[in-house]
Amino acid sequence: MEDDRPGWDEYFMSIAAVVSTRSTCLRRKVGAVIVRDRQIISTGYNGAPKGAPHCSETGCLRERMGVPSGERQEICRGSHAEVNAIAQAAAVGASTAEGAIYCTHEPCSFCTKAIINAGIRRIVFANPYPDAIASLLRGEAGIVAEHLPEKPRSDTSKG
Repeated sequence: MEDDRPGWDEYFMSIAAVVSTRSTCLRRKVGAVIVRDRQIISTGYNGAPKGAPHCSETGCLRERMGVPSGERQEICRGSHAEVNAIAQAAAVGASTAEGAIYCTHEPCSFCTKAIINAGIRRIVFANPYPDAIASLLRGEAGIVAEHLPEKPRSDTSKG
């Protein structure tokens, strides 16, 4: 009998994909999972801060202004998945030092700075996101970044 269990990277990446389904962003659904010693420390998805109206209620200012992806992130009301996962770990007193973060999308430079400062040493992502500054910062900080493309989902239902 062949062992069809996913490896650890695939396992945590699949959880990040599920986490992304909670996203309230109108443009892109992103999920992140922080792991230490093969244990989940926290999760995060992109969306408005706790207690603030979701973008589905307020609309997307960047969309209304025609701002291209990756630009003018400071005017977005949402917080990125990676930052939310780091904040969640901090809120419950869980250390992220020497951990790994699994992201459905490659972290931007803002998130990369937070990842570095949180002591996370490895980033695994499914969808590339071109951000030269993020790549430069990762290299300078000695962060390992690995692209793990999403595998097509198969229908496992029996009929």
